[in-house]
Amino acid sequence: MAVAPPENDTPPDPNRPVSQFDRYFEVTARGSTMSREVRGGLATFFTMAYIVVLNPLILGSAVDADGKTLPIPAIAAATALIAGLMTILMGVVGRFPLALAAGLGINALVAYEIAPEMTWADAMGLVFIEGVIIAILVLTGLRTAVFRSVPTQMKTAIGVGIGLFLTIIGLVDAGFVRRVPDVANTTVPVGLGIGGRLVSWPTLVFVLGLLLTLVLVVRRVRGAILLGILVSTVVAMVVEAIGNVGPSIVNGVPNPKGWSLNVPTLPANPLDVPDLSLLGKFNVLGSWEKAGWLVVLMFIFTLLITDFFDTMGTMVAVGREGGLLDEEGTPPRAKEILLVDSIGAAAGGAGSVSSNTSFVESAAGVAEGARTGVANLVTGGLFLLAMFLAPLVVIVPFEAASVALVVVGFLMMTAVRDIDWSDYEIAIPAFLTIVLMPFTYSISNGIGAGLIVYVVVKMAKGKFREVHPLLYGVAVLFVVYFLRGPLEALLF
Repeated sequence: MAVAPPENDTPPDPNRPVSQFDRYFEVTARGSTMSREVRGGLATFFTMAYIVVLNPLILGSAVDADGKTLPIPAIAAATALIAGLMTILMGVVGRFPLALAAGLGINALVAYEIAPEMTWADAMGLVFIEGVIIAILVLTGLRTAVFRSVPTQMKTAIGVGIGLFLTIIGLVDAGFVRRVPDVANTTVPVGLGIGGRLVSWPTLVFVLGLLLTLVLVVRRVRGAILLGILVSTVVAMVVEAIGNVGPSIVNGVPNPKGWSLNVPTLPANPLDVPDLSLLGKFNVLGSWEKAGWLVVLMFIFTLLITDFFDTMGTMVAVGREGGLLDEEGTPPRAKEILLVDSIGAAAGGAGSVSSNTSFVESAAGVAEGARTGVANLVTGGLFLLAMFLAPLVVIVPFEAASVALVVVGFLMMTAVRDIDWSDYEIAIPAFLTIVLMPFTYSISNGIGAGLIVYVVVKMAKGKFREVHPLLYGVAVLFVVYFLRGPLEALLF
């Protein structure tokens, strides 16, 4: 489903002469304008900028097999650099409004499961190997073929599921929804605010920002989502200046009423010289000797499955949000998009920041009007600036940026009407795909469960020929993926 442009946003004139730049990026051809692309690029950056802070916190908090840690300032600088370069590369080669950065979930896998079995250089070498393998799969056409083998309505379900996933991420990051301590094993897993009440100033900032953004969206105001983020940030800075709320963790002690991740205050020194000492600090062969080939292969397989299908789901979701999919649910230049994403995985390993992958937060930019790779030039350029302006990047708290995630989640959810819910053979797999993404906090889990059930249902009905041959193989791989815990216990 394409998001309608704001009513006061003048549509491009298809008859006016266009520049070579416009023709290359197909700005006018896709019904966009330069102002929309710039707004979209800004919106995407502000919803993704947290990764420059969060990725160093995840990787920097773990130790490798030698007891060593990675320097947080160097991780932050390399995170911004690789994200900027890969996002720009996606814009120039893929010409698609899909930004890349160090993938959440994958970085945790690297930090807490892979690195303890080997050195950091070895762990990043595995990430590099995984990226190269995926790139080979793209060049041989296998990754694109797998993508095309997924039924159109299942692709729709993937987009809807990601919309709900974004929504729960936004609500949790803003503190509107929180995990409930379950001492007696009698409570529900999540609840509203703190003790069932909204009692913190940061959460109030989120609620006000969300209401403002929804009103702007309903009124089709140009730049509604970006305005919501900026206004929420300004309000957050005022609240912090008056109330001195502080961070969510103070000297290791939780502060439930504090700001999530970033405290919205003006930094004393907005400029900083980036530390790029981690670039190239990876070892391709060391892990095989350190951890053993069985452990290495299992780690590579897990990285491969996660990267492979997360990107497929994200690409579909962002493309559907911008009305950029064909009748089979495939975006333009799909092979180029998948290739750049694969290069991003390898680049993340080479830069010691974990695998770089496509970010579903790009849908925020598409909701602002981005339809081409020009938006990526804006987002990527801002990531490169973030290397030097890291203190300014961390002004935006989760409570302000999360507004965009919830609004975009709604927009993506509207595509659910394109699924034939009267046909149980597609409705049941689609349902599982949609609900398991937010409930398990994983795009790959939702895709995997949905495809496995789709294949099983078709086989149970005797409709073997309706399943693309590649999907049988994909279903088997996902079975292995879900059973990797017992398999590891059996093998090791």
